[in-house]
Amino acid sequence: MSQITLTFPDGNQRQVPAGITPAEVAADISKSLSKKAISAQVNDTHWDLAWPIEADATIAINTMQDEEPALELIRHDLAHVMARAVQAIWPDVKVTIGPVRDFGWFYDFDREEPFTPEDLGQIEAEMKRIIAARDPVRTEVWDRARARKHYEDTNEPFKVELIDRIPGDEPIRMYWHGDWQDLCRGPHLQHTGQIPADAFKLTRVSAAYWLGDNTRPQLQRIYGIAFRNRDDLKSHLKFLEEAEARDHRRLGREMDLYHMQEEAPGQVFWHPNGWTIYTELQDYVRRRQRAGGYVEVNTPQVVNRKLWEESGHWDKYQEHMFIVEVDEEHAREKTVNALKPMNCPCHVQIFKQGLTSYRDLPLRMAEFGSCARYEPSGALHGIMRVRGFTQDDGHIFCREDQIESETARYIEFLSAIYRDIGFPEFEVLFSDRPEKRSGSDEVWDRAEKALLDATRAAGIEPNINPGEGAFYGPKLEFTLTDAIGRKWQCGTLQADFVLPERLGAEYVGADGERHRPVMLHRAALGSFERFIGILIEEHAGRLPFWLAPRQVVVASIVSEADDYVHEVVAALKAAGVRAEADTRNEKINYKVREHSVGKVPAILAIGRKEVEDRTVTLRRLGEKATQVVALDEVVAALAAEATPPDLR
Repeated sequence: MSQITLTFPDGNQRQVPAGITPAEVAADISKSLSKKAISAQVNDTHWDLAWPIEADATIAINTMQDEEPALELIRHDLAHVMARAVQAIWPDVKVTIGPVRDFGWFYDFDREEPFTPEDLGQIEAEMKRIIAARDPVRTEVWDRARARKHYEDTNEPFKVELIDRIPGDEPIRMYWHGDWQDLCRGPHLQHTGQIPADAFKLTRVSAAYWLGDNTRPQLQRIYGIAFRNRDDLKSHLKFLEEAEARDHRRLGREMDLYHMQEEAPGQVFWHPNGWTIYTELQDYVRRRQRAGGYVEVNTPQVVNRKLWEESGHWDKYQEHMFIVEVDEEHAREKTVNALKPMNCPCHVQIFKQGLTSYRDLPLRMAEFGSCARYEPSGALHGIMRVRGFTQDDGHIFCREDQIESETARYIEFLSAIYRDIGFPEFEVLFSDRPEKRSGSDEVWDRAEKALLDATRAAGIEPNINPGEGAFYGPKLEFTLTDAIGRKWQCGTLQADFVLPERLGAEYVGADGERHRPVMLHRAALGSFERFIGILIEEHAGRLPFWLAPRQVVVASIVSEADDYVHEVVAALKAAGVRAEADTRNEKINYKVREHSVGKVPAILAIGRKEVEDRTVTLRRLGEKATQVVALDEVVAALAAEATPPDLR
């Protein structure tokens, strides 16, 4: 029998027979490791303990102490165990696929009756019975014809289709968990008993189309979460409770910020409170941009197909664009236009008007651009993922030798905005060339080097995010972390040597010759809609005072205080504070509760005593203690809080 060499993490090597499995390797090392083993890393590939190793390789045996492979296996095995449990309870259900995702997994089922919360409890109980049985997991590789016939005989049409979709040169791997079988690439655990029975939970059911295609059968998707131990599960459930309490969709209703409806899917109907947040944020960014040397422009929302073809967006982005066909009078054929999904080509058109000198560069151009992108209905999520949105978009036209200084300047600009809004720290990713892109490798080499060197010169060493650049250039992605640890990618800076070339942008250099500018695409907040959603969830609705749509409610305790209430409101408004009166014939505790649900930061209660003394009783949102303050003093203090950070 031929021999191969296995190299272990400590550098030691062993000569072993070709075809040996990681399970056999673990058993040769020690009996205890054999029991603890769950999988292996073979040449840095996650490897099932039952898969043979045919050539020289590096190897490391994984146990439950190895978090990443352990979680992948636990969640993947639970997807199979859940499907087995569903078919044990309802044998007529057809199975499809069950990938690992986020903190758990999902599995799609074809069943006529909808699953209910009670069904999830029954499925969980059956899953725990399967885990307790410690059924062995085994795997075989079959030829395509045998695997296809197996699923035809067992009446699993979705599996038959999956086999037909597997490329002809790939093996068909079959897995058994006890006597239940599924088609799967693997790897999997050694037996069902290795799954921690007290560290998973089924969470919800949703509708899903087969293979994400809305022309195919509608299925039912069951989601689950899983961890290595019960404590991790409890921590995550607590996190989910906190995330639910911060959900911008619920808070948007409670604070009367906006609504959405079927007649305009993925588009926002802003109510006065929500529009106040929007305009305050927009005014703040506008002031920051003016101070940063930007000129503000505005460009059309409907643009002819010809421009999108010239820019390259038609080929790369057409599926996300809303197409508008118009029968022009006297035209022989329809004019094809598109709602703009981004502003970049339009800004190049402004740059091209007239003759630009090298002395005019850098030219920093900004627009609060209204854009439209087609997002599948299943991807829409409140105001976080929409079809109609406004970007704080900007483009810096500069010489290649100005990239470094403009990058540093932009990072400083971005840092000030995030600091003001409550995110003093952020992470930076450098996303390099994607597989599908415009421009030559030589151009991409220059763009990537220029942007990476500029970022490092600004004192930032970014993490590399391979293959995730825009089709026209590499980009920096600025990621914020919220109060409960979630990551939000918001700001971007992209170095583009391609679009100016495609659209014919030029400037006159010091040598009197025509040159191509570099185009730096940038956005600080991204979309206003999404960023407002992030802010709502970050602050659980308790927005910073300057952004709160309803900053102060002045509430009467007795009707005799009504005149003074209106006087206080007038004084606050005159000082620039958004204030309103509540003189309803309701008890003060009722008013406080109602306005607290609406997330009003400050409530001023006024009774007979306050009228006599010309004071107010101040109650801050979330605080039980109150404070009696003189009218002039409270107006001055609240006016200072209402002032945006850049104006203080």
